[in-house]
Amino acid sequence: MEQYFYQLMDYLTSQLHGAEIFLCEFEGEHSDFTRFNHAKIRQAGTVEQRYLTLDFIDGARHANAKLTLSGEKLLDQAQLLTILNNLRAILPGLPSDPHLLYATEINSSEHLGNNALPHPKDAVMEIINQVQGNDFVGIYAEGGIFKGFANSLGQRNWHSSYSFNLDWSFYHSQDKAVKTAYAGLHWNNAAFQQKVDRALQELELLKQPSRKIPRGKYRVYLAPAALSEICGMLAWDGFSAKAHCSKQSPLLRMSQAPQQNLHPSITLREHTAGGIAPAFQAQGFIKPDAVTLIENGVWKNPLISPRSAQEFGLITNGADEEEMPNSLQLAAGDFPQADVLKTLDTGVYINNLWYLNYSDRAACRITGMTRFASFWVENGEIVAPLDVMRFDETIFNILGDNLLALTQEQEMIIDSDTYEQRSVNSTLMSGALVKDFTFTL
Repeated sequence: MEQYFYQLMDYLTSQLHGAEIFLCEFEGEHSDFTRFNHAKIRQAGTVEQRYLTLDFIDGARHANAKLTLSGEKLLDQAQLLTILNNLRAILPGLPSDPHLLYATEINSSEHLGNNALPHPKDAVMEIINQVQGNDFVGIYAEGGIFKGFANSLGQRNWHSSYSFNLDWSFYHSQDKAVKTAYAGLHWNNAAFQQKVDRALQELELLKQPSRKIPRGKYRVYLAPAALSEICGMLAWDGFSAKAHCSKQSPLLRMSQAPQQNLHPSITLREHTAGGIAPAFQAQGFIKPDAVTLIENGVWKNPLISPRSAQEFGLITNGADEEEMPNSLQLAAGDFPQADVLKTLDTGVYINNLWYLNYSDRAACRITGMTRFASFWVENGEIVAPLDVMRFDETIFNILGDNLLALTQEQEMIIDSDTYEQRSVNSTLMSGALVKDFTFTL
């Protein structure tokens, strides 16, 4: 795909007139999907797709369009030329864009991911062998994801990564199920077996009569998947330079005096070097290996897109236009995972959260619900599954005053979203022990 993309870009460059410039993004994938239900294969298929997003620029005016590539050179060249001429025709009628900013220094790069994935058939057979006899439901996806950038100034960037993601549940009855995921760059049968064994243990616990606890404040353990959901909420404008400058960020209290800080153990980074997302963005700027967002509980840096840099007089750090982290990393704590139940003592063990939203954006207050397997713990032992509960808490409590510990062990969670294409977003998360966590019903 890489050389084909570059050939199209060379052709497009030859069709420009005068001072015209283009920026072009490439997005492609070759993915195998398998859907399971009742531990049987219900649907299997392969998706191969390629897209180009073309931003045509003349002076301070620009317009863009997106097209699907066929893989046939002459056909795709004709498509490109038609779109280029259409954009050229409408450009004079468009206003100048005062916030247009794109890279003019040429920084070409190539990152070729190592394809260490098993053959899809081998992975699927391993999954079936491990889960036989259980009501297993899920989707397995694996394959290559390809990203590219090119401009008419001569810059060329390419990124490929190969990953797998098994998003699955063991179902018991009604709303009772154990949800988990296994994702990464290298399939490991032993690691998957551990995931299955743990999920089956929790499934047995779910078969006990469920318990309902009154609303109030409880000591809780948030597993990495649950904490990832909370950090995912923060990603919506929490780290955005534009949201901070326009006073819209839910973390505004951290960046403006008098500052409100989180717990000293909280360090969050956009760690591009540790994720599967590319180290370049749509305007050709190169992302650093890491941007520290919060360090030891103190606000450090926002994510600054080229548009925000131009609008607010900042220097871009290569953020995408949405100014959301793609590879969010929470620094590990010093608390052993094996001691979680003993230290939790009496409280709530939360595997998953869902339906999160802001209940008070300015205060960074989040509401949401527990999902699937959550348990009541007494004297360091799980004694009963819990009915679904709603919580309402501020981040300044969860990751601030009420945070007791973060686990040493961490889990890389790859986003299972496949809307339009497989996601390259990921998080690296610990689990968190929190006191006085508020359940409202």
